[in-house]
Amino acid sequence: MKYLFLTCFLFLAAPAVHAEVDPHSYAEPSKVTMTSLDLDLEVDFATQKLIGTAELTLDWHDPDARSLILDTRDLEIESIKAIDAQGQEHAAIFSLDPRDPIFGSALRIALKDQVPVVSIRYRTSPKASGLQWMTPQQTASKKQPFMFSQSQAIHARSWIPLQDTPSVRFTYSAHVKAPKPLRVVMSANNDVKHRLNGDYRFVMKQAIPSYLLAIAVGELDVRVTGPRTAVFAEPSVIAAAAKELEDTEKMIETTEKLYGPYRWERYDILILPASFPFGGMENPRLTFATPTILAGDKSLVGLIAHELAHSWSGNLVTNASAEHMWMNEGFTTYVENRIVEELYGKEVATMQLVVDDQELLVEMQDIAPDQQLLITDLAGIDPDEGLSGVPYDKGRWFLRFLESRYGRDEFDPFLRAYFDHYAFQSITSTEFLEFYSENLEKKHLGKVSSAEIDAWLHLPGIPANAPVAHSARFDAVDKAASDFIAGDLAATDIQAKDWVTLEWLRFINALPETPELAQIKALDDAWDLSNSGNGEIAFRWYVATVRAGYTDARPQIAAFIERIGRRKLVVPIYEELARTPDGKAFAIEVYARAKPGYHPLTQGSVEKVLGL
Repeated sequence: MKYLFLTCFLFLAAPAVHAEVDPHSYAEPSKVTMTSLDLDLEVDFATQKLIGTAELTLDWHDPDARSLILDTRDLEIESIKAIDAQGQEHAAIFSLDPRDPIFGSALRIALKDQVPVVSIRYRTSPKASGLQWMTPQQTASKKQPFMFSQSQAIHARSWIPLQDTPSVRFTYSAHVKAPKPLRVVMSANNDVKHRLNGDYRFVMKQAIPSYLLAIAVGELDVRVTGPRTAVFAEPSVIAAAAKELEDTEKMIETTEKLYGPYRWERYDILILPASFPFGGMENPRLTFATPTILAGDKSLVGLIAHELAHSWSGNLVTNASAEHMWMNEGFTTYVENRIVEELYGKEVATMQLVVDDQELLVEMQDIAPDQQLLITDLAGIDPDEGLSGVPYDKGRWFLRFLESRYGRDEFDPFLRAYFDHYAFQSITSTEFLEFYSENLEKKHLGKVSSAEIDAWLHLPGIPANAPVAHSARFDAVDKAASDFIAGDLAATDIQAKDWVTLEWLRFINALPETPELAQIKALDDAWDLSNSGNGEIAFRWYVATVRAGYTDARPQIAAFIERIGRRKLVVPIYEELARTPDGKAFAIEVYARAKPGYHPLTQGSVEKVLGL
């Protein structure tokens, strides 16, 4: 934290304005950018709406500009006021464009002068894509309703009118009123001692992009886990969550040693209801996480290492548009693995690399060549649908390639300097490459060629000279899998009693694409995999059972996908079930029961798979 005061000036610095246009935003940041946002909202569970005002402070760049274009989706705009430098308010003329199914509606505000502030009175739709409203029955205690947001990639516009592009960074404050029994938390300064009085105020003084805006309201308890860490969760979950996440402070300290000071002051974690569509969301100061990471043995807390890593790569240095997502997720996946190595040992980190590399190669067999590039063209494409393992694992693999050529003694200081240089800025791949050229390539000429860089960024597949991770522990797993598949080893004789999660993932991934029914049944009889409480093991196992025609696992599959809304864990199961008429009928039947508990993002993904 010794650099905190030096970086405070960066928080308030005007964001860089990029010539490159974000294809997923109507905003015109080259003409004007919002520099701060002040929210005053009421949480209305009866109508499932947020009601209030958003006040935007503006920085004008084009002296001739007299209009402000904001991103919205399904917002009801009641009125807009232009506020001049003297604080005088004037009604502003505005219009909403017809709704685009992906990008929503441009809100066009006509202004007589370049005013410093506009204030927008609005309310959200009950079907806002970035909000999930849950009934008491959908929560753990079944006593109180719950609401949470998911703004990434372009869903902030469904609950706030703003410039919804990662190229624009701004500070924010919020005043939120909610029913008194409930706690409100945001991606800002959460007070762990706040009384449940229904009146909450927040400040985020570090400049962030819109996709990191977050709010949650519900019956939430809190446990302090360290000097700058705490866990928020439903009362019945809080004890297990605090125990599982007790190493969070160690993770922060480990990352600071590698990549410099943690610049967000606190790092709290919110464990959401099981309908949360992602594993985690790196909302600054308050990571949103799925309860599926609470395996009871800390075997899945690597996800927290990933979200924490975003505090350097993604939140601190941000990709200017979704087309450069590898700079966010690739860097973060690389840093995550380094954190895991430091905390849990090189053996565990290497096993993680092997599993991730293998699964990426399998995934890439089924996606088009143009979707395998690190720098992509997503014009006209919903960034949610354009996301795959490529920016995560191919991006991480690219950084591993650079590390292998330059060595950690050179590469680690380079990454730390990169995070320092671009702190609280949104940049493109071009800017990264310019920094790389000046600070690494030119200092070590000949170690990496421009053709090799180009192959990683602009060509499909994984280059032949990519470093290959090897785990000695996996050799025994591979031998067991090979012998079992060949019929030379009984399921009961597999020496898996002490296997960790990654070893089970390796074994299940080694099964044939269409496993033999008898072998799947034997594995289940021996190891009870259908009742695994580990979501990472369970969803891979359920996919294998569907492929084998092992219908005995269907009750557990139904219970799993009715209880969990995390897309990574449920969508692959639906995809396999949908391949046969009988499986599809079963999937549709289960989905009808599961749908009310799913986030809109999960609903959309599943309905696309099922043809609904």
